[in-house]
Amino acid sequence: MVTKDAEIERVDAEIDEIAQRILLELESASSKDLSDAHYAKRVLQQIGSVTPGAESEIEKRAVIKVLLFSTWVQRLYFIIRSFIMGEIGAAATFLFIWYIGSIDAITGFVFGIFVFLLTLVTTRLLDVQITKATRKIVEIMASHRTVRDFIMNHF
Repeated sequence: MVTKDAEIERVDAEIDEIAQRILLELESASSKDLSDAHYAKRVLQQIGSVTPGAESEIEKRAVIKVLLFSTWVQRLYFIIRSFIMGEIGAAATFLFIWYIGSIDAITGFVFGIFVFLLTLVTTRLLDVQITKATRKIVEIMASHRTVRDFIMNHF
């Protein structure tokens, strides 16, 4: 006889395994595939091919888990990228004002646009490294629920 706790653990393990397969499929897809409606339709058909019942519910839970995780990673990526952009912009502005001495409003406005574009290009060039750092931070934050919740709720 299978206990209720063992059954819950089995279902959770199955959800995790399905979620991992979906994440691997999505991570291995190119950005062109991800923007293609046919690709999304094919993934949904694979999920929907399970016969209705308990298996279907497990598949749906796995998809929801992947969507929540993906949203969380995207939010964290945005926070990290924004932080890096802010630090680069602050350093560039500090160095410019230190070198020039002072600036007027027009110069500040033009320089602000230039610095924003510079930081945007820089963070775009470092996209792979930022994505890796985000994944690493997600792994670390998985065991620090209080810190994770604070960051996700306040930033």
